[in-house]
Amino acid sequence: MKPTFNIAVRAMVEHVLRCGDLRSDFMGSAGALEGIRAHQRVQRGRPADYQAEVAVSLELKRPDYDLKVGGRIDGVFRDNERVMIEEIKTTRAPLQEIEASPDPIHWGQAQCYAHMYAVQENLTQVEVRLTYVHLDNGRVLEMVRNFECGELALFFNDLLERYLLWLQQMWQWVLERDRSIEQLAFPFETYRAGQREMAVEVFRTIRDGAHLLVQAATGIGKTMAALYPAVKALGRQHVPKVVFLTARTTGRLAAEAALQALGQRGMRLKRITLTAKEKICFSAQKSCSPEECPFAKGYFDRINNALGAAFTHDAMTREAIEKVAVAFQVCPFELSLELANWADCVICDYNYAFDPTVSLRRLFGEEAGGHALLVDEAHNLVDRSREMFSARLNKQAFLVLRRNTKKDLPRIYRALGRINSWMAALRKRCMETGGLLIEKNAPDDLIERLRAFAAAAEHWLRLNQPADFREELLQTYFDSLAFIRIAERYSEGYATISEAVAKDVQIKLFCMDTSEPLRNCWRTCRAAVLFSATLAPADYFQAVLGCHPDARKMCLTSPFPPANLAVFLASRISTFYRRRQDSCQALSRAMAEMVMQRQGHYLLFFPSYEYLTMVLDCFRGDCSDVDVIVQTREMSESDREAFLAKFGRQVERTLVGFAVMGGIFGEGIDLKGERLTGAIIVGVGLPAIGTERELIREYYDRTQGLGFEFAYQYPGINRVLQAAGRVIRSETDRGVVLLIDPRYIQRRYHSLLPPWWQLQPAGPPTEFRAQLAEFWGRQ
Repeated sequence: MKPTFNIAVRAMVEHVLRCGDLRSDFMGSAGALEGIRAHQRVQRGRPADYQAEVAVSLELKRPDYDLKVGGRIDGVFRDNERVMIEEIKTTRAPLQEIEASPDPIHWGQAQCYAHMYAVQENLTQVEVRLTYVHLDNGRVLEMVRNFECGELALFFNDLLERYLLWLQQMWQWVLERDRSIEQLAFPFETYRAGQREMAVEVFRTIRDGAHLLVQAATGIGKTMAALYPAVKALGRQHVPKVVFLTARTTGRLAAEAALQALGQRGMRLKRITLTAKEKICFSAQKSCSPEECPFAKGYFDRINNALGAAFTHDAMTREAIEKVAVAFQVCPFELSLELANWADCVICDYNYAFDPTVSLRRLFGEEAGGHALLVDEAHNLVDRSREMFSARLNKQAFLVLRRNTKKDLPRIYRALGRINSWMAALRKRCMETGGLLIEKNAPDDLIERLRAFAAAAEHWLRLNQPADFREELLQTYFDSLAFIRIAERYSEGYATISEAVAKDVQIKLFCMDTSEPLRNCWRTCRAAVLFSATLAPADYFQAVLGCHPDARKMCLTSPFPPANLAVFLASRISTFYRRRQDSCQALSRAMAEMVMQRQGHYLLFFPSYEYLTMVLDCFRGDCSDVDVIVQTREMSESDREAFLAKFGRQVERTLVGFAVMGGIFGEGIDLKGERLTGAIIVGVGLPAIGTERELIREYYDRTQGLGFEFAYQYPGINRVLQAAGRVIRSETDRGVVLLIDPRYIQRRYHSLLPPWWQLQPAGPPTEFRAQLAEFWGRQ
């Protein structure tokens, strides 16, 4: 069968006609809703026989392939013999600047639409109107040109032929890629237990365009079980791209290693890992402007050649991208984003897909093309998405910026004054309610004041003038835009939390229910596979993550011998908040019994730093012959590495690490073999009671009748399972887990524990020592 190239007019025009410099663009900062409203205002003001949002397409037959070019015209007006095609753009740039220097991409897009409509309607002449709407003052600029259809055809065909040079190169690559994938065998001699079952279901899910939630125990090889079938589905043309989303460096490294293993077995696949801008930027201390950065000057003149050079690599690593960027003098971060549009597989952080402030519209927008999303460690997406779909502002930031701009920027100074006055009134209302104010509606008055500030800030920022306060203004501008964008999403799943702290006040738009915004994200992809060692219960994750109502679910047991893990339950020691002071001594003794039974490395997980500190002194008294290290709140990256490095040493003396559940050592660390002998988990992992948790509880009580479960119990048990999962990391590991809390014997908690755990009660001290000795005595 001949291939069919589906070509979006906008993508074709931008690829061929882009030229000039890369610069920070403050004209396009309007939220999507603001731009849509401006379009609609123009369309509503047109005559009655004006047609808005007209879909247009053109099918072209070639000997070796077919073409389908498509797009959507903003407006078509027909009056007797006159036909007018309108393209509408929104801007914050001065209209006189646009009129003096028309954008070739905007005109190119309008001319392509005009040609396609002329062919469709058999016209000989078309009038094209390019309309700009200024978002701040509502003023409109209309530029009109008349075209003979022969002239439009020449322009369109030239553009198409130039674009096809690149597309044909891409198609030849796809043929080569798919041939290699067709012959690609699983990269290891055998599948691990459960791995093949997961791989088969992942392939079926992508083929069928469905959602799949997989709870797969540590050791199954989840990353390969997700990527191998996804690559196979790509080779069968079920999806145009595979996107691997991860929250941690360990997930990224695992994905890269899996793809490298497949490459060593003959797979050809263009793959890229997106690196954060601050890490890959060559000019981190300079702005993204041609005046300051040589990699921004003339960027669009050189990007297509750089793109071709980068595509000679299958693994487009950070090093490869930087080398190409230097050779062609282009920004490495922007080059990586461009490469992501054409790569077969993209590895990136969650925020590139879900965060409304930084998500990549070309990959995850409405025109993305239906990719397959593989969401690694998907249990992390619950809290991450709440943060991504929430926004906060502090009064103090506006007050300080106002003082700094008073002399030089009177318009911005006045706009900040209106915001500061509103925030001062908010602080007063907070103080009247004890310092905390909860509301169930968006602060519309504040939003309007923020819009005015953003408009004034953009006007000055576009001038690219140096100033001591520029970075401060830029950050406040971005924070304000983020707040405005979240406010546009405000619904019953949100709450407004305002809190007075000393002389400051903070206002937060808090997203209690992320299911709807996530559901909108899922709609842009064809299929989604969410996997983790802890996705229990699956119905909870399906609900809070907005998955399809008919999402498929899998639960795969540990591939390791159950006898290698001893799980003990100390149900006689209460860890309830009101009993914590009284429980310290009993806790310390139980911990001492376990760590003194066998020399090794142990991690002790607590529900809070306060509880950890209470038990620490008792434990040091009970176990003076062991080394103790403690996780602290202010740990730097080097402090964390030093903490973990102690677990990498050979066991010569018992080492005990005190840590907090749900923290940096509770998941995402791989301590194989003797690096970790056992873990003690104090409590059932419930998050601390607080304003946000209580709002979540009230919301899900009202909507699901499961407020405590959704806010506390289910997140807590996943912390427990993650902490316990640090112990057995390979088929030869042996270790012990001690759960301390009477609630584990209750059905509501016991039923959430892995069925392959051979849970046994921890007896009194003498009996517990015997139980441990019996386990360690097995060969």
